[in-house]
Amino acid sequence: MTAPATRLTEEHTEYDVLVVGGGPAGLSAALNLGRSLARVLVVDADRPRNAATLRSHGFLTRDGIPPQELRRLAREELAAYPDVEVRSRTRVFALRRQGDGFAADIGRRETEATVSARAVLLASGLRESLPAVPNLRGFYGMSLFSCAACDAWELQGRRLALIGETPDIADRARLIGRWTESLTVFTHGADVVTASEEEELAAAGIAVRRQPILELRGDRGRLEEIGLVDGTAVSVDGGFVRPEWESTLSFLDGIAPSLDDSGHLLTDGSGRTDVPGLYAAGDAAAPGPQQLIVAAGAGARAAAVIVHDSIGVATAH
Repeated sequence: MTAPATRLTEEHTEYDVLVVGGGPAGLSAALNLGRSLARVLVVDADRPRNAATLRSHGFLTRDGIPPQELRRLAREELAAYPDVEVRSRTRVFALRRQGDGFAADIGRRETEATVSARAVLLASGLRESLPAVPNLRGFYGMSLFSCAACDAWELQGRRLALIGETPDIADRARLIGRWTESLTVFTHGADVVTASEEEELAAAGIAVRRQPILELRGDRGRLEEIGLVDGTAVSVDGGFVRPEWESTLSFLDGIAPSLDDSGHLLTDGSGRTDVPGLYAAGDAAAPGPQQLIVAAGAGARAAAVIVHDSIGVATAH
């Protein structure tokens, strides 16, 4: 790694590590890389997957913190490390091989600079797509959530909905059933629950409504009722929605690391992809979306691996 610098400026174009993404995984990696005397550039598009979430849960010492506040605190801590630079509202438009490392074209709306790095950590997250249910966004992040481990505690014992059009919706229903005895699955017209799955769910007290949803009803973000196209309505006190996720990795087309069937980067469990010098952590890496604390841990782990790989020694366990 290079020796510590005094303070990085916009003129720097050569780094030890380029971190793509400024969420928990990327910022945690940057912190640990900075402490290891690496010169680091974090490029963050500032479009987090959890932008609609008011409170994040399950992060030790930060339970209930707003996600944006967690990011603010992390960036504030990074400011103490002169070799770590964060560029906000900035994207990577292309990443390519350059000698033993990489070159990246970065900017806001278009390429404004090209930087080089010996290693690249991909922590860019995913793009979230919700079912096309009328006015669903008006409740998302307030009384409708996507992560049971993150938000089910606050909804325990209530009448809950689970809205989804994915084949794993029955499995999600079984999970959410841990927190409530009143759960209704809404498939919005999608044929994603088999007859046998519906029987199993019914035996567990979980109802399935297959009709398309006409609208969600409630006040100030609090979901109170789900109206169906057949004119019926189901009273609820909140619930969950099953998003679909799409990777934002088109800038890797020239490198072509291996992906799983869902488009997530495959790694060896320590963050290494099958492209030498290219690492991944957080939502971008298989198996996909993670709790914040899990993503932060993955970022710290990847940072340690990058440092050890750079000097040719085995990673500490």
